[in-house]
Amino acid sequence: MTTPTDLTEKAQSVADTHPAHPEPAGVSIHGLSKRYHAGAVALDHIDLDCPAGEITVLVGPSGCGKTTLLRSIAGLEQPTNGSIRIGGHDVTHTEPQRRGVAMVFQNYALYPDKTARENIAFPLRMARVTKAERNNRIDAVAQLLRLEGLLDRKPAELSGGQRQRVGIGRALVRGPSVLLMDEPLSNLDAQLRVEMRAELLALQRDLGTTMVYVTHDQVEALTLGSTVVVMNGGKISQAGIPEQVYTRPENAFVAGFLGGMNLIDGHVDTRHLISGEARISLPRHLHSFHGRRITLGIRPESLSRGRASDDELGATGPVVLTELLGSDRMIHIGGYSTALRMREEHHTPVGDSVAVRADAADIHVFLPDRDGERAQLP
Repeated sequence: MTTPTDLTEKAQSVADTHPAHPEPAGVSIHGLSKRYHAGAVALDHIDLDCPAGEITVLVGPSGCGKTTLLRSIAGLEQPTNGSIRIGGHDVTHTEPQRRGVAMVFQNYALYPDKTARENIAFPLRMARVTKAERNNRIDAVAQLLRLEGLLDRKPAELSGGQRQRVGIGRALVRGPSVLLMDEPLSNLDAQLRVEMRAELLALQRDLGTTMVYVTHDQVEALTLGSTVVVMNGGKISQAGIPEQVYTRPENAFVAGFLGGMNLIDGHVDTRHLISGEARISLPRHLHSFHGRRITLGIRPESLSRGRASDDELGATGPVVLTELLGSDRMIHIGGYSTALRMREEHHTPVGDSVAVRADAADIHVFLPDRDGERAQLP
């Protein structure tokens, strides 16, 4: 497998072959909205800055607006309102080919009757780059992406990972200031996705290209992103560095989408959260929510076996499901509005009653009457 050192040397080769390779450009989006004639709202007043030379990942469920936002940056969608600036220049109404961006699509979008070399060369031919320059750029990109021995094959003769590399090569060969990627790994098998993810990250770091990357895969988002932007319903639910978005979600949607946090609805009765037919004991600092409905958040990895102290969260219930995840298991504890999930190493039979606890510092509280926003804890 290609090492980071190999990629650095190959990336330098590409840079040397692109004497006029532009500097990476930041993308700034202000007040961007996209409404269709039927009244559907795809984007609702988006404000976002994508730093130059970094990876900004747009993540969210299907229909949340992430691909529409990416296509708007590319110039393939015309926004209803708002502005898009690339490298400080307003490109809101600029033609796609004049924006200095290149896009890699989910379905590769390769010409089936052309070889890999011809597919990579296509944008250069359209730009009337000389044959010698085309060949130099293609050879450099092919070396970078490990396509040297595959350039004379047509897409049908390539594997899924190889076709994806050709699609990436066709974008890179143009020397874009911004590289846009629309779920480029979604058609690959699980193992190849992991390998390609590592290669993409090393490639971006070595070339220094600004990348805006769309995915619905939370692991991909947290692994690749310098900035992670969680979208829902055409809006940005939260944006920030991966660690911040994961450890301190601003609302219940982000908490549940990234990392699958346990979200238990109920009302607080002095020292307990009443949820379904069961109770969860609360640490002292949450007693101030007495009489209010809240959504309690706790990640599966934050729970452990044992009886809780007064300064900890405590729950008891029957195991209703156990899932083998490989090196550990996920058990589901029933009786609450939603089953409470906990990771553990050992098998626990369905039906066994278990007591679990969590540190106060690992507990999150969200407010249903405020669209699930994060509560300010005392």
